[in-house]
Amino acid sequence: MGGYRRNVWAVPVTVAALLAGGCSSPGAREAAPARSAPAGSPAPERQALTQSAADIRRTIESMRRLDDLPLYEMTFHGSYDPEAPVTEESLAAPAGDWACSLFFLPATGPGDRPLFGRNFDWDPHPAMAVHADPPGGYASVSMVDLFYVLGSAAPPDPADPRTRRRMAHAVLTPFDGVNEKGLAVGMAQTPDGKLPAEAADRPDVGSVRIIRLMLDRAATVDEALDVMRRYDVRFGPDPQLHYLIADATGRSAVVEYADGRMNVIEDRVLTNFTMTGTEKAERTAETRYGKLDAGLPKARTWQDGMNLLQRVAQGHTRWSAVYDLSDGTARVVTGKRWERVHTIPLAGKG
Repeated sequence: MGGYRRNVWAVPVTVAALLAGGCSSPGAREAAPARSAPAGSPAPERQALTQSAADIRRTIESMRRLDDLPLYEMTFHGSYDPEAPVTEESLAAPAGDWACSLFFLPATGPGDRPLFGRNFDWDPHPAMAVHADPPGGYASVSMVDLFYVLGSAAPPDPADPRTRRRMAHAVLTPFDGVNEKGLAVGMAQTPDGKLPAEAADRPDVGSVRIIRLMLDRAATVDEALDVMRRYDVRFGPDPQLHYLIADATGRSAVVEYADGRMNVIEDRVLTNFTMTGTEKAERTAETRYGKLDAGLPKARTWQDGMNLLQRVAQGHTRWSAVYDLSDGTARVVTGKRWERVHTIPLAGKG
């Protein structure tokens, strides 16, 4: 590629607000060219979202507030480019200490359903459940921390056109989710490890945009790993992450970057320590990992999965989600209100 690199920028560093009809806002220039170009040629500009007036209207009309976390729901209409840069420097999100717990429960007996659970433990931000059905990709439902598109922890006002446009970009920033093929992905913070060397033939991609690419393009863990290997995942100023990936066949794997390479670890539990080079006894010594690992053999239903998440919840748990990999249903509890479960199907109502 003649030494040029392609870049796919993503959150958590917030996205740029495209204020009308898919056009970039004045002065909000992208940080890097989306694709390499011959020397001396201007890099082509790429739009993150492509929506007709009807698509915009349908997306807006689908936005609704589900509860007072606040938790929102949206069905995105139109198409989007999961490789287009949409960062906005002035709204860069600060780094901090994440603390999340994830598990995969494969189906082991007649009538069992494969389940993927996660607690998202972070700052008190509004959230949104996002439905997506991209052209040429797989439909999915995912959870998003809206701070990373809004740049504010205040509850948004979807009646404001600028806010609505920002909220539409949540489709590009999934923190966890499942697609129609039964592939589920979630992330957690991990201590910094030595990242692989950048390669000229791999585009850069942000740490949660890679989740969007996997949900759109992969049906199995192996396909998701192939997607990850096609990109250089970059974390910028934000915490380094590792990922739990699972599929409806019962396969699961942890992916993390350490020792200068992408490491794939066969496991079904993920918390916040580096797993590369560790043995099972070392992993179970970590409190939340140990509780999840010990509880999974007795779990069968989504209620069992939610009980496991309750067992490892922390003071700053923002949402707890259990995804059914058989039909894509998400069951979500916000702010540890365990008695109130939102059932969110794969297909949105918008």
